[in-house]
Amino acid sequence: MKTEIVTSDVLIIGGGTSGCYAALTIAEQNPEIKVVIAEKANIIRSGCLAAGVNALNAYITEGRKPEDYVDYATKDANGIVRKDLLLSMSQGLNRVTAKLEKLGLVILKDENGKYVARGNRNIKINGENIKPILAEAVKAQKNVTVINHVNITDYITAQDRVTGAYGFDVNEKKAYIFSAKAVLCATGGAAGLYRSNNPGFSRHKMWYPPFNTGAGYAMGILAGAEMTTFEMRFIALRCKDTIAPTGTIAQGVGAKQINSLGDVYETKYGITTEERVYGTVAENQEGRGPCYLHTEGIKEEQGKDLLKAYLNMAPSQTLKWIESGKEPNEQDVEIEGTEPYIVGGHTASGYWIDDARRTTLKGLYAAGDVAGGCPQKYVTGALVEGEIAAETIRKDLKQADASKESEEQVTEKQIRELAKAVDREYESYFKEKESFFGTEQIEEAMQKVMDAYAGGIGTNYRYNEKQLNIAKDKIDQLLTLTKDLTAKDTDDLLHIYEVKERLVVCKSVIAHLKARKETRWRGFGQNMDYPETKGDWDKKAVNSVYENGEIKILLRDLTKTPDFDRKGGTL
Repeated sequence: MKTEIVTSDVLIIGGGTSGCYAALTIAEQNPEIKVVIAEKANIIRSGCLAAGVNALNAYITEGRKPEDYVDYATKDANGIVRKDLLLSMSQGLNRVTAKLEKLGLVILKDENGKYVARGNRNIKINGENIKPILAEAVKAQKNVTVINHVNITDYITAQDRVTGAYGFDVNEKKAYIFSAKAVLCATGGAAGLYRSNNPGFSRHKMWYPPFNTGAGYAMGILAGAEMTTFEMRFIALRCKDTIAPTGTIAQGVGAKQINSLGDVYETKYGITTEERVYGTVAENQEGRGPCYLHTEGIKEEQGKDLLKAYLNMAPSQTLKWIESGKEPNEQDVEIEGTEPYIVGGHTASGYWIDDARRTTLKGLYAAGDVAGGCPQKYVTGALVEGEIAAETIRKDLKQADASKESEEQVTEKQIRELAKAVDREYESYFKEKESFFGTEQIEEAMQKVMDAYAGGIGTNYRYNEKQLNIAKDKIDQLLTLTKDLTAKDTDDLLHIYEVKERLVVCKSVIAHLKARKETRWRGFGQNMDYPETKGDWDKKAVNSVYENGEIKILLRDLTKTPDFDRKGGTL
């Protein structure tokens, strides 16, 4: 396998929301800094914004302040948040929104020229082209190089510092070694860990992009980075069958959640994100399902608006309405919970970071869905974190240059040796003899294990310690089996690494679920050994590091803001 060596000042892994904005921030402020973006797909339509969005769900609307958003996110997460991260994120929401508009994003305005709000924290946009707008802005920067279709598999470390990463081209037998003074992980969260509502052939029809496999999490875990709050899984409340978002209906037209009897049940259970999910599960369990969003009887004009909104965002839902012969104002919309996801944009799962978005590994930074402690980021929050990480990297590079610390990069000799090792690693999977099983079989087995023993849909998101122990053993067995997988081409190789990434994340999820001895988020999972919320866990973050093949749990005090010095390390 031929190898290309790419050297830069900054390597950004992932060209999604936060990755693109970080590159743009660095380029505009310091055009002399050489930036490389390594993207598994193509930045023009990659990441969670690939299909576009119809609203910016994190915005400080008129009459509100950033502290209000912190309070909302803290309450929604039942207290398990880093308020320092939430505040620094919230303070930048409107600034990055203005930047997006300047770049060409169409934000809807009323007759007075003010943004059209949707609820207390959202504004409406025409966002089907939001990702191309970001991508084109990045591509216009002369000091930014974008390398598409490269799958990063591991960090490169030297002298206890992350000095780059390596990966391979997904279209040809070609390896890449990236050497950099600073590395930003912006790879997004993890989907596909659990059996979905659409198993079998359609198992990747899910709420979160199926190409987000938890790669950044897995690389961080294996490299020894401290991770946080993987037990706070996210479960989305979605339109049944289509997996279309429900917020457009609930907030856009004020539709209430009702059961089959027509009773409004959302007030009974609460209206936080996880309570909405829990109420729906509980009503179905108690025989009052199916559950719906009550759209029957809304104004005809509102129904037409919903058809248009979903046509841009989730066309399958619009088609479902059309095929039924009834428009949204003539029928209610059935809803259900999805499988669990690990995504730091909605929950607090991800890398344990300081307020400047440094991880516990020297030279490594995190932003967006992969960064923990700061839930309810959505699009604009991910942009802000990309901006904050970029500013930190600029500052750290300047300090390193002044102290000559930047000379700690990998030497040419080390790179040559690494190239040989990388070639051996990837080539080991290219064998004439096919394995008895493939990635699809292992992935299906993994999803069944997680569903049955780690609180998936099949158990109504419930689990206990005995089940988690079984899950751990089975996931470890599947990880062992991946050593025997073979590849005919780099597409096969991509699938091998993706399933390995998911399995590593599963190990961490299981360990975290077991470690939190309470039920904090009923809608996102119930620990049946500890079914109640406990006060002594109110300010505890469940963190972990990977040591000697096992996940070691560390409990952190959320009231103490971590302060990593430039040498990294844990608290």
